[in-house]
Amino acid sequence: MNKTIVEITRRIKERSKASRKEYLDLMKTVHNNKVTRADLACGNLAHAFAACADDEKVDLSAEVKSNLAIITAYNDMLSAHKTYEDYPPKLKASAKKYGGVAQVASGVPAMCDGVTQGQAGMELSLFSRDVIALSTAVGMSHQMFDGGLCLGICDKIVPGMMIGALRFGHLPYIFVPGGPMESGITNDEKAQFRRDYADGKIGRAELLKAESASYHSAGTCTFYGTANSNQMLMEIMGVHLPGASFITPGTELREKLNDYAVKRLLEITPQKESYTPLYEIISPESIVNALVGLVATGGSTNLTIHIIAIAKSAGIIVNWDDFNDVSDVVPSITKVYPNGTADINHFQACGGMGFLMKTLNDGGFLNSNVKTNMGDGLEHYFKEPFIENGELKWRPVPENSLDENILRPVNNPFTSTGGLKVLKGNLGRSVIKISAVKPEHRYVKAKAVVFDDQDEVIAAFKRKELNKDVVVVVKNQGAHSIGMPELHKLTPTLSLLQFAGHRVALVTDGRMSGASGKVPAAIHLSPEAAKGGMISKLQTGDFIELDPENGILNCLNIEEVEARESNLAENQNSYGVGRELFNQLKTLVSESEEGASFII
Repeated sequence: MNKTIVEITRRIKERSKASRKEYLDLMKTVHNNKVTRADLACGNLAHAFAACADDEKVDLSAEVKSNLAIITAYNDMLSAHKTYEDYPPKLKASAKKYGGVAQVASGVPAMCDGVTQGQAGMELSLFSRDVIALSTAVGMSHQMFDGGLCLGICDKIVPGMMIGALRFGHLPYIFVPGGPMESGITNDEKAQFRRDYADGKIGRAELLKAESASYHSAGTCTFYGTANSNQMLMEIMGVHLPGASFITPGTELREKLNDYAVKRLLEITPQKESYTPLYEIISPESIVNALVGLVATGGSTNLTIHIIAIAKSAGIIVNWDDFNDVSDVVPSITKVYPNGTADINHFQACGGMGFLMKTLNDGGFLNSNVKTNMGDGLEHYFKEPFIENGELKWRPVPENSLDENILRPVNNPFTSTGGLKVLKGNLGRSVIKISAVKPEHRYVKAKAVVFDDQDEVIAAFKRKELNKDVVVVVKNQGAHSIGMPELHKLTPTLSLLQFAGHRVALVTDGRMSGASGKVPAAIHLSPEAAKGGMISKLQTGDFIELDPENGILNCLNIEEVEARESNLAENQNSYGVGRELFNQLKTLVSESEEGASFII
């Protein structure tokens, strides 16, 4: 194994020794002393299976047959979650076929960042992750279940479900994806339409037509944003079935994989010899594997928050230095938009997760001494699913990528290091995704223009006040302030400035999208403005240096800035679109490097 990966794994284990022991002790205690269905009062049990068929009532009265909880994020507004509409009855039928029972334990909210991007509702987005975790826990709290099937895909939904599931980590879980929609117009075409709209060259009707040609059917969006980064995460940690992440909806293979997920989960419940609780799968080793997968694929910057929160839920303490140090040694081996022109279906076709995991393992970058839902080790995940004579089978992945413009082996990477960097300096700590930023655009030294809102940036652009080398600073965007919304709305505008030949960067205590792209963006800046971070003192005209290659973010006139009073927004409470319901949570939320959570 790579010596740096070994050392990072060791130091995380050492750092987490006390908290991990506390978590494991809790899980073992709950497993040994749990209230089971047989221990529930008759009234409790009667309520729990009142709507079940008579044979299911008999099965649930005893504990011979396993009962699976279905936690679903279905709604038919999100294309990715529309796919889950008919999953529950099919999963229940599979459970019955394989000698078990399944019940829908709870639904969880599933908001779409694509719908709320640039709108007031985006201020609820990050908080929705913890609400999803709480909703998952509520569903599991009935103490009726022996395992869980989690139906979730998109940005905050999978991390939220995982955080909730880990509080019931003495049970096994399989996460069941829905798969990506078929490819529409190319991502480069979509990006060009957005730039043309931002530049006033086309109108709303033309833009909507282009967007609709991109997001056109049921299934996950096909670019490599947070939703598809989540799927990579679940598979590389062994919580998905091998090869399940990127099979399109409505296909025979998708149906067969869903059926097998139920079969496999029933094989690893506490009643079976192959019992595999989630707490054994989510370990320091598998968390490091998640970091490796993230940087090797140039995955979503949102996961620099979510992985920390997931790990913390399992008693594992991870920080941005771990991400940075992994990125320094793990090569970048994929080019999927926004890191390239291909989409996730192209990635799947030329080798997918099986090839990715095998080449990372062959290069010594993965901890193979892990447990997965398929058993010990990662070997099961170096295969791809297929159907032969109506039967689901797995075969070894191809020895070579079918398109090295999209997916490469570790001995022939796109770059020798990963796509993520931590920036440190007198403004604090932040992260930047550089895998999509051309090397000639990465270093920026320019005067700042400071804003409190992304709409102010767009207005200034339209007034032609930003047509110069510039560091756009958007402050008061942190979780403690307004919920840490994504600022992806700025991407077309800032890209136009870059295309015009200017050196451009973004610095913010907010988030960018999973589609963080061509313009260097120092995001998640901590401490945030609302907690007295140095960004709160920045003013237009201050001189900023952003140097991702060397991990530097500095204000070059820092003595002058330090002497100022923090310029905090007068009122951080938000109203409308339900935001007022979350105002009190802002006082509880942790910093972004601690998971930006109000529950862990």
